[in-house]
Amino acid sequence: MEFASLFNFSFRKPYEVLFWICAVLLVQNSKGSSSDSNYLIGLGSYDITGPAADVNMMGYANMEQTAGGVHFRLRARTFIVAEPQGERVVFVNLDACMASQLVTIKVLQRLKERYGDLYTEKNVAISGIHTHAGPGGYLQYIVYIVTSLGFVRQSFNVLVNGIENSIIQAHENLRPGSIFINKGELLDAGVNRSPSAYLNNPAEERQKYDYNVDKEMTLLKFVDLEWGPIGSFNWFATHGTSMSRTNSLISGDNKGAAARFMEDWFEKKCGIASDLDISVEDTIPRRVSNIIPDLFINHHELLELAASFQSPSGRSATRILSSSRRVRGALRNADKPQFVSAFCQSNCGDVSPNVLGAFCIDTGLPCDFNHSTCGGKNELCYGRGPGYPDEFESTRIIGERQFIKAVDLLSNAPEQLKGKVDFRHTYVDFSKLEVTLERGGTTEVVQTCPAAMGYSFAAGTTDGPGAFDFEQGDDKGNPFWRIIRNFLKTPKKEQVDCQRPKPILLDTGEMRKPYDWAPSILPIQILRVGQLIILGVPGEFTTMAGRRLRDAVKTVLTDGSKSELNGDVHIVIAGLTNSYSQYVTTFEEYQVQRYEGASTLYGPHTLNAYIQEFKKLAHALIDGQAVGAGPQPPDLLNKQISLLPPVVMDATPRSVKFGDVKSDVPKNSTFNRGDMVTVTFWSACPRNDLMTEGTYALVEVLHDKKLWVPAYDDDDFCLRFKWSRPFKLSSQSYATIEWRIPKTATPGVYRITHFGAAKVLFGSINHFTGSSTAFGVV
Repeated sequence: MEFASLFNFSFRKPYEVLFWICAVLLVQNSKGSSSDSNYLIGLGSYDITGPAADVNMMGYANMEQTAGGVHFRLRARTFIVAEPQGERVVFVNLDACMASQLVTIKVLQRLKERYGDLYTEKNVAISGIHTHAGPGGYLQYIVYIVTSLGFVRQSFNVLVNGIENSIIQAHENLRPGSIFINKGELLDAGVNRSPSAYLNNPAEERQKYDYNVDKEMTLLKFVDLEWGPIGSFNWFATHGTSMSRTNSLISGDNKGAAARFMEDWFEKKCGIASDLDISVEDTIPRRVSNIIPDLFINHHELLELAASFQSPSGRSATRILSSSRRVRGALRNADKPQFVSAFCQSNCGDVSPNVLGAFCIDTGLPCDFNHSTCGGKNELCYGRGPGYPDEFESTRIIGERQFIKAVDLLSNAPEQLKGKVDFRHTYVDFSKLEVTLERGGTTEVVQTCPAAMGYSFAAGTTDGPGAFDFEQGDDKGNPFWRIIRNFLKTPKKEQVDCQRPKPILLDTGEMRKPYDWAPSILPIQILRVGQLIILGVPGEFTTMAGRRLRDAVKTVLTDGSKSELNGDVHIVIAGLTNSYSQYVTTFEEYQVQRYEGASTLYGPHTLNAYIQEFKKLAHALIDGQAVGAGPQPPDLLNKQISLLPPVVMDATPRSVKFGDVKSDVPKNSTFNRGDMVTVTFWSACPRNDLMTEGTYALVEVLHDKKLWVPAYDDDDFCLRFKWSRPFKLSSQSYATIEWRIPKTATPGVYRITHFGAAKVLFGSINHFTGSSTAFGVV
């Protein structure tokens, strides 16, 4: 936490920090609101939470990691910036592992149907935060959907629908406003997980930087001419891997958590807790206290009141009931734009949020430096987050650190963006691209390669190690796995030579059956808003790769003879944007062949290819020249194969209804703030209804001794919805709802409610709800 440096004196109490931030923020807000508006700005947000059951999570490629509940909901958050009589750009930030070329194609088709040529591939960027805790199966290339048993239509549809709706919201919210920018260092939210590869970069280059990962956060503050601040988007590099490869709850990981914290914090504009032991849940203003005054009743009265509300039987419900009871939806002011905060991804390729380092789970000793192994085994080496061994706590802490830095930057964003809104976009075939290198006054023409993955890819990383006998840093390969590889596809000599020193495990770029295994044609994009430049890249650049790309583009854009931009131009990399093609390392890092190098698909010159093509876009941007569309990527929707079994039917035991309580809270019970309350219901498969913009779980508080008011739902960090079956093919299932009572919860009478949807034998969907016995919170 770096707040004390802002004020030249120290704070002994954390809530004093927030008090002064709020004071500064209120002053800045009044200044920002009075600034001349030079753009039209609009923000939007929509639920993209996918199937919370049975579907493999995207990111770790762990077949056993399938969804079984919700940690908190996923969202698509959008900003649109337009010149009143000029161009406009759209940026969408997804609580998803990455963007998908197929999703992008279908979103653009829908936008064309609705808006004509107003929003196209040229000016729309769709970027993922890289959470590894979201449902998979929404990409179109085989290598990315193997573990999800092929294409998952539900995962795909909810993304397309959510992105479209968030853009529609932003478009309809366009109003005069201004944008401010601020940057600052966040030191404790990321470490380099492949330091041996980073050290292979030239020493003179490494000496330019204080750290082996980028520590800078860049934040945009959106200020409506009438309403003041309405949102913020920031870019900061750290992986979405605070949640582990065994987690089964859908989660936005640390960046999604940060966004939820910041939006809730702004809801009450600097609500400050008085608890000296302040935490994120304390700094977030609770909606309940705004609705219901403190219930000044003694313990006996509270128990007596709670005892009068026993658990009712499960009952039928309507789909709209889940949405209408949703906490945030019910309290949104329809006349005022909602505050939208997005924590976007950048060049996170080698950046881990597990900041304590990587250790062997058998000995507790640090892992081998070069290979990240323990006694030669990669599967024993795991990174530790700051809340180790609790992954939820690690997610909260890394999210909190980003949230607090974002509040810091939002409170004092002095520089206003002014100038053109512009964009350039093209498609590039990276499988056979000629790249001109300049070395010591001479030039050399090299070429990229068809996509291929090396042996170290299968070793995984310290965030999520692989299996078998693979290890990072393998530039030789293995005879046994070579036989397995050749069964799928034997790479040609030209491909082996092109990819060297990478030993090829999967020659994905030349595998075409039953359809393409990996992409060849990829989008690259530049968005400009005044002095801000966003580089949309379809992959995960390592720290040094990102630095080289930014520097190369900045050199072009600040050429005084051609550009009105000066040295103050701000360049951010938006990783995992519009499509996905794994990693991009420097040439030197590629030689080491750790996980990131083995996952750099198009060979050792991949980064130089990107730099070359982005420089072309940058020249076109400052020269006002158009660029060619390039070769079009394929639309493989009609070729997709899905092996995920459908939900056949749901059932309960005889004499039990859907929504009945299976395991209740004890009668006449009270809980203290900080306690965990757990209730289990007879339920049905969540794939029957994703409860989009609704909730599966709800904590309600009793008002006026008769009215149940929504207090917390499954988009709250303190509430977890867990779903399971008694055995794999069972038609029966349970929903367990866990509520960790926040320290700021209002004393009173509460109950836990579950919403679900059951599929009967002949295919119809019946919605239901159930509630626990009431209990007291003191």
